[in-house]
Amino acid sequence: MKNRLKELRGERGWSQGDLAAALDVSRQTVNALENGRYDPSLPLAFTIAALFGLTIEQIFDPS
Repeated sequence: MKNRLKELRGERGWSQGDLAAALDVSRQTVNALENGRYDPSLPLAFTIAALFGLTIEQIFDPS
């Protein structure tokens, strides 16, 4: 699934490790999410959206 995680993370100057710590997941999970190799669970998607102050649809593109 395409997403804006790398862009959003970069805008804030966060490393993958910083984002992983904020989400309570591994850095490898963040890397897999950013590269479209892993689709987040619904609870994780809501957590990501809340962290960035956006809706899930503003971050993730299912097409």
